[in-house]
Amino acid sequence: MVIPPGGVPRKLPSIIIDREKCTVPFLCKKCLRACPEAVLRVRGAAGKQERLKEMDPRIDGNYVVEAYYRNKCTLCNKCVEVCPADAITLIPPSTAL
Repeated sequence: MVIPPGGVPRKLPSIIIDREKCTVPFLCKKCLRACPEAVLRVRGAAGKQERLKEMDPRIDGNYVVEAYYRNKCTLCNKCVEVCPADAITLIPPSTAL
């Protein structure tokens, strides 16, 4: 739940990214380009990073997509439509757990 300045609290949508399906997001980035609100970002996977070593974006699991700015999501479904792996699911706040 987010409380905007001087506003009423609002529930956020759930954005589920199946990491079993989305294996090389650094090379794809279609969901990042399609999102008009820049809700998603790609980051290095926890536990895979080594100090002073560059990670290969072609290796499965080195990078992951995360919903970093979930409060900006307008549920436009553009990320879901362009995902070639069907790895993204959006759940409206009324049905979100």
